[in-house]
Amino acid sequence: MNRPFSNEELRRYSRHLMLPQIGEAGQLKLKSGSVIVVGAGGLGSPAAMYLAAAGVGRIGLVDFDRVDESNLQRQVLYRTADFARKKVAVAAETLRAMNPHVEIQPYDVRLGAGNALEIFRNYDLVVDGSDNFSTRYLANDAAALMKKPYVYGSVFRFEGQASVFWAGRGPCYRCIFPEPPPPESAPNCAEAGVLGVLPGIIGLVQATEAIKILLGIGEPLLGRMLLYDALAMRFRELRVRRDPKCALCGDAPTITELTEYSLCCAMPVQPAKETAMNEITVEELKTAIDTKKAICLVDVREQKEFDLCRIPTSRLIPLGEIPARFGELDRNADIVMHCKAGGRSAKACEFLAAQGFKKVRNLKGGILAWADRIDPSVPKY
Repeated sequence: MNRPFSNEELRRYSRHLMLPQIGEAGQLKLKSGSVIVVGAGGLGSPAAMYLAAAGVGRIGLVDFDRVDESNLQRQVLYRTADFARKKVAVAAETLRAMNPHVEIQPYDVRLGAGNALEIFRNYDLVVDGSDNFSTRYLANDAAALMKKPYVYGSVFRFEGQASVFWAGRGPCYRCIFPEPPPPESAPNCAEAGVLGVLPGIIGLVQATEAIKILLGIGEPLLGRMLLYDALAMRFRELRVRRDPKCALCGDAPTITELTEYSLCCAMPVQPAKETAMNEITVEELKTAIDTKKAICLVDVREQKEFDLCRIPTSRLIPLGEIPARFGELDRNADIVMHCKAGGRSAKACEFLAAQGFKKVRNLKGGILAWADRIDPSVPKY
């Protein structure tokens, strides 16, 4: 008699096989199932690990980033020795070692409108472990257009959320959040911080929901949003409904294909093309400081980041305060804006250029580049 499982698999999954809701037939569903995990970070790490341990037959991982020391506080797929390696390569090694009976497919790419449908096509459902709105909306839209379950999770400081969105059977993410909020209203983990264990809890909720959907058992978080407060150790639940006017899954949808989404700055600006992209390298800035060239160096990070490390002579004006405080700056001065890596300061440059500032440059690579190439004593975070 040919059995679908080897003796080693039967021993490995014995605790599942003992459950009447799963048994051999359910474990075969998991073995035949497939999940694409978007983001191999704080949420994707625990989700992927438990999906692999459970015996989900094929797991895809989408991530283009490299392991950074700041990841190790919460991204449990990685070790200190993995620093600077590609995340999907390390994750694939770890998951294959954990369970050689599952197939791991790494995608070392940035998820975009040009590849999302093709990547998602060969998977039963989507687990979203992304940490930015552009990827989140793209993943939701792709899943909804393909009528695939989209298992959502997000974390912020000490709080987390999880839900299941499934166009055709319930609401999609856009039914609840039609458009991305201003990025400064929900900064990512690098800007706001996050309790290390928090993504583990939310990622495991996502893995649980994915397994239930593959098995066809229990009550998924469809039409429900689970809210978790780690400081209070309290779970709450909100009912969410499909919006008949939703642009994506409503009765008369206007979103019928994928487009690239970007995190647009909330500041009402039109970038001045001739100045917004001007950049200065850390080497050039160091020379200017050493030669006492008159430069106004503005740090647009948050106060806590500024307290951790700073570039000499810099002054702090957080990005969110720039619209109210740009009058403090001399329009005729040679201004250099910087942040952690260059993203927030680029937005500040665009805003100032739109206000008529003529000599505004962005520090390429931000304070991380300064720490790498100018002053190794500056701590990286």
